Amino acid sequence: MSRDELLQRIWIDPARCGGKPCIRGHRIWVSLILDLLAAGETVEAILTDYPGLTREDVQACIAYGSEMARERYVDIPLESKA
Repeated sequence: MSRDELLQRIWIDPARCGGKPCIRGHRIWVSLILDLLAAGETVEAILTDYPGLTREDVQACIAYGSEMARERYVDIPLESKA
């Protein structure tokens, strides 16, 4: 599946979920899935916890996060060396 096809699985509707990006057809935020992955959850565990999702939905969240990282960045403070 191409990146463009994956990104079509994400929607932003101001009338749903406060306008946050969600997986199309669900009220599951992209950020929730990315947070779960960042915390070490496996794709298989996410699919078990959210049985309506597919592997492609999770991949779409990653693709969306990647696109956002191209457009914006988060300042990460440098650690001070003591």
